[in-house]
Amino acid sequence: MPELPEVETVKCGLTPALEGATLKEVIARRPDLRRPLPENMGQKLKGKRIEKLGRRAKYLLIYMSDGHVLIVHLGMSGHMTVYETISAPAPGKHDHVDFVTEQGHTVRFTDPRRFGSMDMGEADTLETHPLFSKLGPEPLGNAFNGPALAIALKGKKGPIKTALLDQSVVAGLGNIYVCEALFRSGLSPKRKAGTVQGQRADQLAGHIVDILQEAIASGGSSLKDHQQTDGTLGYFQHAFAVYDRESQACPGCDCDVEKCGGIKRIVQSGRSTFYCPTKQR
Repeated sequence: MPELPEVETVKCGLTPALEGATLKEVIARRPDLRRPLPENMGQKLKGKRIEKLGRRAKYLLIYMSDGHVLIVHLGMSGHMTVYETISAPAPGKHDHVDFVTEQGHTVRFTDPRRFGSMDMGEADTLETHPLFSKLGPEPLGNAFNGPALAIALKGKKGPIKTALLDQSVVAGLGNIYVCEALFRSGLSPKRKAGTVQGQRADQLAGHIVDILQEAIASGGSSLKDHQQTDGTLGYFQHAFAVYDRESQACPGCDCDVEKCGGIKRIVQSGRSTFYCPTKQR
């Protein structure tokens, strides 16, 4: 599932085509994705100007001139592609929604598994929307730092890996970037979350920010389905230290991998966790 860097990459790719544009038409080729599309979505959006694009956690936000906000989740396999309308290819089986602008662009939402979703909210009350009301701070925002993370983790007895995937602790993190941040911080994913205080919390918060910024600069991570709005792939997956590298040596490894087994894979809360038991405590 796309995490924060992938959604931020999509937002940045869509901005030149959509920000300031007026929607000529919105074509929905089916009434639902993971959930039903907003009622009369096409009519509500037609003729409206897009004021700006934003992101909250793993959601893409499209702010309209009438105060509505279109909330888009890419799901497991969703992606959005920008075309010059005159040269947009005929829609395929999995091309579910087209956003056509008066300025000559078509943005197409494609989702083979249909785990994505679209919803509507109001800009003035967006933070109380059911999708956002319980979210924690944005890790790239001013409200996120070591002390804030320490407060959110205090008293939690479950593993730190599981705690960081809790969107009420910090919004937008997923499996890939949590594994990578814990490796950089030297913290075992099995460590009790409540013990990550003080300097440990400061270091972890800093590494979370660094990892996310590096991933955004690399266009995100393309493992299965993620692609940028021009159809190209992200390439941060080539910089993974531990994720999806079971039995391999970690960066700077001076161990005998044949004896120690290299990077380990365990399952926590139904998700694969990758870590180095030698360097992460």
